[in-house]
Amino acid sequence: MNLKEYVATIPNFPKEGIMFRDCTPIVGNGEAFKFAIDKIAEFAKKLGATVIIGPEARGFIFGCPVAYKLGLGFAPVRKPGKLPRKQVTAEYDLEYGSNTLCMHDDAVKPGDKVLIVDDLLATGGTAKACVELTRKLGATPVGVAFVIELVDLKGRDNFDIPVLSLTQYEGE
Repeated sequence: MNLKEYVATIPNFPKEGIMFRDCTPIVGNGEAFKFAIDKIAEFAKKLGATVIIGPEARGFIFGCPVAYKLGLGFAPVRKPGKLPRKQVTAEYDLEYGSNTLCMHDDAVKPGDKVLIVDDLLATGGTAKACVELTRKLGATPVGVAFVIELVDLKGRDNFDIPVLSLTQYEGE
């Protein structure tokens, strides 16, 4: 299945010169959504993942059904102020400035093999912060999986673990 048929491209959003790749039409189509979840689940199984984590909000959309399909737990990664219990944090760079991600300090444990799932790989900052959170808690990140990859931004170069992207955009 060619998932590009289900990705909406919005020019000049959120600012001039950006081609925004919107994955929500994939979620809105049962066949395309099932295809994406099945492919990520196959990757997770191949890597021996025991826990799935995903950053808000689209990481939840794709990560939760993967965890469900495989009978695994899911741990949410949130922005500051969203988690009620003790947590670990990781800061990451954005194009202009930085941001912080948080995860409960008991979300993953030593011995866990973690797959990070998100919708889009651009520069890799968000997923790299998720890898850092995973390692802070003593778990092992075994891979990162994305529905869309913006190849020109070279986000996959930030990872020393396997990277899956289901569809790629290059120079578009």
